[in-house]
Amino acid sequence: MIVDTLPVSDAILTNAYFYIDEQTKHGFLIDPGAEADKILKKIKDNQWVIEKILITHGHFDHIGAVQKIHQELKIPYLAHQNGKDYLPNVSYNLSSYFGTEIKLNDAEYLTEGDEITLQANPDIKLKVIYTPGHTQDSVIYYDVNNNTAFVGDTIFKNSVGRTDLPGGNTQQLYQSIENKIFTLPDETILYSGHSEPTTVKDEKR
Repeated sequence: MIVDTLPVSDAILTNAYFYIDEQTKHGFLIDPGAEADKILKKIKDNQWVIEKILITHGHFDHIGAVQKIHQELKIPYLAHQNGKDYLPNVSYNLSSYFGTEIKLNDAEYLTEGDEITLQANPDIKLKVIYTPGHTQDSVIYYDVNNNTAFVGDTIFKNSVGRTDLPGGNTQQLYQSIENKIFTLPDETILYSGHSEPTTVKDEKR
């Protein structure tokens, strides 16, 4: 599998991720937060086929380019079911505080334990793990076969997500990290929204 990171920014620099099967060139796009044209160009230049957009949580800096890419590529976007409180709500997704209004009304919603399978290669699967704390719709997408997890803003390299925004809860955040992320294998690589990659082992330390 290829993990390709593309930093994008409107007001906040955020990591958008491409998770691509090398054999088929099909894959997933995770957290396209801004600069839709830049993201679409990269997809075209690499001749990738993006099957789905995956959202780790519904803050504006993780969803800003979703609508345009959804329309251009005619592909679905997926989020945790509590994203119903964030994706269409400009106060909860924080877009109104940055002079714009992002309202996403066509998401497909997920629950804890769901698996997202790559159509072109069913051996590629991402498991949905619910990790509330930063928001009430936060999830990670975990590939057990490749020791890879996309963790949004739940945890960063040497840091954790903030909890002072709508739906944030410090106790929940630390429970999510301890009970969900730190129970993954030590060698699991964690790809976050705003830091360099790290591992479960390093963050436990």
